[in-house]
Amino acid sequence: MRSRVVYQGVIRRCQAPLLLLFLLAPSAGRGDAGGTGPEIALADLVALALRDNPALRASRAGWEAGRERPGRERALPNPMFLYGGMDETETFSFPDTDEKRFEIEQRFPWFGKRDLGGRIAEKEAEISGTDHAALERDLVMQVKDAYYTLYAIQRILAITRDEEAVLDGMRAAAAAQFETGGAGLDDALEAETEITLWKARLLDLERDQTIAAARLNRLIGRDPGAPIGRAVTPPPEANHDPERLLALARETSPEIENARTAIEASGLRRDLERKEYYPDYLLGAEYRSLDGAEDMAMFRLGIDLPIWRGKYGAGVRGAELELESSRAALEDAEVQTAYEVREAYAAWDTARRARELYESALLPQAEARFQASAAAYRTGRADFRGLLESERLLLNARVLLVTKEMEIGVELARLERAVGTELAADPAREE
Repeated sequence: MRSRVVYQGVIRRCQAPLLLLFLLAPSAGRGDAGGTGPEIALADLVALALRDNPALRASRAGWEAGRERPGRERALPNPMFLYGGMDETETFSFPDTDEKRFEIEQRFPWFGKRDLGGRIAEKEAEISGTDHAALERDLVMQVKDAYYTLYAIQRILAITRDEEAVLDGMRAAAAAQFETGGAGLDDALEAETEITLWKARLLDLERDQTIAAARLNRLIGRDPGAPIGRAVTPPPEANHDPERLLALARETSPEIENARTAIEASGLRRDLERKEYYPDYLLGAEYRSLDGAEDMAMFRLGIDLPIWRGKYGAGVRGAELELESSRAALEDAEVQTAYEVREAYAAWDTARRARELYESALLPQAEARFQASAAAYRTGRADFRGLLESERLLLNARVLLVTKEMEIGVELARLERAVGTELAADPAREE
């Protein structure tokens, strides 16, 4: 009798008719909204990340610094000015000596060396720029990954919160069955246990939401604890042909572009090493002022003597090996990019087809099963455990649907990173 008194209070807390609850159950818990605060669009966060991310700003500054190097490489070394004086030892008085010498010298690299050095620096700056572009693509992928993760967590959190009404109704149903003698106390206790587990799931989801928001804030260069709002941009619907994506990747992949530029830079370094066989030279002029005699002017020409030719041969051979290495690196970049495109495409396409399956089959089946279980439990033709299992299946189906939607966005972001560019929803726009 004491147990009956306890669960009479449960019945009084749930005044809504059970029939209304079970009729609404298939449409409850869809999680049409999640999170709190203002809506945040994916495009806005991507723009903020590209502008404010500290690592990207550091990369941009390094790239811009590298673009200044070609001018330095093409410039002549500084000329040297020399002043000397000569006098008899007994009357030596510096700087007012009897003979004064004013000299200026300018060293010149052999013809073409400075231009090659400038062109190599330009190629190195291009590589730095492509590295920066790759970092941008990495950042965009990470922002999209974090955004779609937050989007899914917020929707799952809303679905789970909406489930409270269903669980409360099931608890009331179990209590009513116990009150009328249609079921034992176990059903009511199991309903209470399920509500406790539901509260624990909410805590886990709220933790996941905090972590996902902090990750997104970090990527856009903000305090990880700043409020983030509600993610509202769903993954785009699109159709892509893998062969066309592979062809596009060969033109837009930063890694492939970097490898091609590295080949050009290696070829220029080999040409520069060959130039080392030729001597650098020096031009100079001197003016002498002599007390009591005619002033004199002198002209000076000097050249290096590149007689230790072994080191120059080693330099050329090393540059040729570097060129061979760069060519192999291009082949590797092409193979790796093709693999990443195919792997990301397979994951994206699988997630897309799974989402369609869940939406067209699994969710309707779970809803129908829950309705049938609810009706059977009301008439005493099914036990509470079967009703609870059907409720869990329906909740899991809704969560799986959102999870697959998230995977579509995440895998599409990986696919875009592998290709090296944004992919339009309409493939014709990418051509």
